[in-house]
Amino acid sequence: MLEIKKEFEGGNEELVKVMELRRIEQEKKIMEEFVQKFQRVAKESRYKERVLVEEFKREMNRTVREKTERPPTSIEQWYKHATNLDRY
Repeated sequence: MLEIKKEFEGGNEELVKVMELRRIEQEKKIMEEFVQKFQRVAKESRYKERVLVEEFKREMNRTVREKTERPPTSIEQWYKHATNLDRY
């Protein structure tokens, strides 16, 4: 994060948040932790719904994404759906 801020210092804070959003990955975090971090950064990125959904899907663990039979349409639905899938 510090590297991103230095790179865009004096620039657009929104762009910094977009770059940070693209670097978030679920990795070994439980879905609740990932969702909280994603939500916090996403809010400040000003990305619109469809782009947020795509970023979220891309950054969540593949195993959770592959369990999805009927993909939700909104980012809020994705948060709930992914959290439920991650629990089981």
